[in-house]
Amino acid sequence: MKTKDKKKLARVIATWVVTGIMLSVFILDIITIALDNKYVSELNIVNETFTEAYGVDRLHFLNTANSDCILIESNGHFALIDSGEGNKNPRRKTEYKGFEEEVLTYIKKTAADKSGNVTLDFIVATHMHYDHAGNFVTIINDPNIQIKKAYIKEYSEKALNKLDDENWGNGDLYRSIIKALNGKSIPVISNLPSEAFRFEDFTCLFVNTNPPDYYIDKGENANSIGVKITKGEKSAFLAADITADTGAEEICMEAIGDIDLLKIGHHGYIGSSSMKFLKTLKPEIAVCTNYIGKIYPNVKWNLTMVAKAPIVSTEHRNGIIASFTDTDEIVLTQNIM
Repeated sequence: MKTKDKKKLARVIATWVVTGIMLSVFILDIITIALDNKYVSELNIVNETFTEAYGVDRLHFLNTANSDCILIESNGHFALIDSGEGNKNPRRKTEYKGFEEEVLTYIKKTAADKSGNVTLDFIVATHMHYDHAGNFVTIINDPNIQIKKAYIKEYSEKALNKLDDENWGNGDLYRSIIKALNGKSIPVISNLPSEAFRFEDFTCLFVNTNPPDYYIDKGENANSIGVKITKGEKSAFLAADITADTGAEEICMEAIGDIDLLKIGHHGYIGSSSMKFLKTLKPEIAVCTNYIGKIYPNVKWNLTMVAKAPIVSTEHRNGIIASFTDTDEIVLTQNIM
């Protein structure tokens, strides 16, 4: 066979192999979606009424597209984990809209006192990516919001990799947040506690607070703080951007242990929710801050086929509240924004 013919045959074979792989992935993705829809229907998620029908201990997962903003509520006290996408992303100025107005409106609607003022017992910036911390300066500077303290690790360039350099504005974002906090004399806790602490009826635990040298050159996601929140027999893990490909999942999973609800790490992108991680945590519900269609097929497969956890999207349901009842249940409600 001539060399030219051999190359042509190789291209044909390669095309059919790639096509077969893509078709297989597509079919498996359809299977996982169909099965997940069945799991989700069993949750019987109803619209939120804001009547405290399921108690006063709740996690509010705001609809901020593929960015994180989670308001914690317990006994009339509030805290905020991440802030959602801001309006001035330095590397994606036109790709995604910011959610500054929507986040402020929701916080004030939900957490304000009779005078219209909001007190946040603490805020947490899980890491210095704009889709997690980009809206904090606006929140901090709002005259009607008082923040008692801020948990923010000191930013380090050690984690930077080729895709996650200063062009993403991580350092500038960190400095702007610290400047805003200092301007209002808000205490900044950079050495995060490694022991669990009480927040009203909830117990909170930070993980990945002081990552070892594994995170060097792995990107800012490797520096991401995770938060485990527990009430009674039920617990949730808010994974921020903790992923397997940075090594953070394996380092953190034993400290996390069994949970009931998982806020999927890194919005369901390829490096998150490994089989080993899910087998250790055993989540029964997965909340995704993203479109279902943007979750990578392998992540959907792991959650649906390995963990058998229904995936509930904040985008598809316009925000989600997870209420932790006094009878050790987690009840989901939707359409909160």
